[in-house]
Amino acid sequence: MNLKKLLSFLVIAFVLFYVISQPERSADLVRSAGTALGSAASSLATFVGELF
Repeated sequence: MNLKKLLSFLVIAFVLFYVISQPERSADLVRSAGTALGSAASSLATFVGELF
């Protein structure tokens, strides 16, 4: 097994453990990430709209 595959497996295992052990905090993290992505997309749309 190469190092990249092993690291990928460990990351997936850690994420699953975190989600199972702390579902409320995991949901908050996903919600925050979604909000940040939405804000970034809105800002980018405003920027592109102001160019034209």
